Amino acid sequence: MKLQTLVRDRARPPPRPQEVDARALEAELRSRVRGEVRFDDGSRALYSTDGSNYRQVPIGVVVPRSVQDVVEAVTAARDFGAPITMRGGGTSLAGQCCNVAIVIDCSKYLNRILDVDYQNRRARVQPGLVLDTLRNEAEKRHLTFAPDPSTHNHCTLGGMIGNNSCGVHSVMGGSTSDNVEELQIVLYDGARVTVGATPEEELERIIAAGGRRGEIYRGLRDRYGGLIRARFPKIPRRVSGYDLTQLLPEKGFHVARALVGSEGTCAMVLEATVRLVPSPPCRSLLVLGYEDVYYACDHISEVMEAKPIGCEGLDDVLVADMKRMKIHPQDTKLLPDGKGWLLVEFGGDTKAESDAKARTLMARLAGGPSMKLFDDKEHEEKLWKVREAGLGASARLADGKETWEGWEDAAVPPEQLGSYLASFASSSTGTASSARCMATSARAACIRASSST
Repeated sequence: MKLQTLVRDRARPPPRPQEVDARALEAELRSRVRGEVRFDDGSRALYSTDGSNYRQVPIGVVVPRSVQDVVEAVTAARDFGAPITMRGGGTSLAGQCCNVAIVIDCSKYLNRILDVDYQNRRARVQPGLVLDTLRNEAEKRHLTFAPDPSTHNHCTLGGMIGNNSCGVHSVMGGSTSDNVEELQIVLYDGARVTVGATPEEELERIIAAGGRRGEIYRGLRDRYGGLIRARFPKIPRRVSGYDLTQLLPEKGFHVARALVGSEGTCAMVLEATVRLVPSPPCRSLLVLGYEDVYYACDHISEVMEAKPIGCEGLDDVLVADMKRMKIHPQDTKLLPDGKGWLLVEFGGDTKAESDAKARTLMARLAGGPSMKLFDDKEHEEKLWKVREAGLGASARLADGKETWEGWEDAAVPPEQLGSYLASFASSSTGTASSARCMATSARAACIRASSST
């Protein structure tokens, strides 16, 4: 584990963002950073929003050309007491990319795959790398990075690490946290560290060595371990807040995974080593249609017993939105009868194998939902595009009113999802709120809703 420390006065309290001398900070950044420094009104306006409701005009924007540029930007921001926001693909739905801060965007230049170790199923990547670039490279050897949110063609690995992204195939290989092995990071005080799993002997050695690294590790281990065990909620899908359970010895004191989901509030990612998992070369898509979305949710646990590699769903409200907005209107006709649907994907080494898994589930569900097994790859891709386009389709209601996200990614145990969603719909009656789509996984389910209020 390497550590480089830039000595700075950490005791000086930072000024509030509105007190930052923006012109002086801009000049300092231009003297330090080889990349782009943007303080013009147009750039600040462009970076004032993401996929959420929030609008926060940043102090300025830095587009680094190198890792050292990131370090220099952090150093300058710290010296001026300015906050920092690391921006991924700008796809966040809860305002994570918006702040009155120095926004650092790595997607333009720090976007490369540094190495792929196919034998050990590992890849080293820069934080601005777009997910599909990694997936396309890994697929050359039938591997993939399992988490794949619907924004997979423009979300970045750094952003995924920031919010612990999941996606349909997290069923197959877990969330981003499960697939991060090591991170190279820089802290706000300038310390650069490589973090990952920390065996007990190494942990003791780090603490005994002292210094900034030893100070941090001692605090993480000694101060909170007992409280984490006693009081931290046991949630199988932790996609918000800090996953402090990763710091327990039984989890390997995995500092890298503890940082996943922290949204850049603890450290800035300079490089990541991630895990790749086998990608089934052949896939079969089974779509199940239920009388309503609540009934579909009630049967998720039953469906998951068949061990699909992906499972997501959508309701009739979303489909109606898509038809009204003329987004994939013909493709929605591929859905079987129903008002709530589960898209269940199976994988295998051959098409016969994946189809057999799907047909086994169909036999088990005989007499229940309407069912349609797709053997046409083109039709399968169209249905996945229907699901991915769901959020955009619900942007406006039939009366022209704009909807607003506000109930994003609520994690619920699959066995409770039907009752939870029905309760949510009941409580939102009269507020023009409605669930537009839901995403499911083997360990927990995720709901999205939007409102015109």
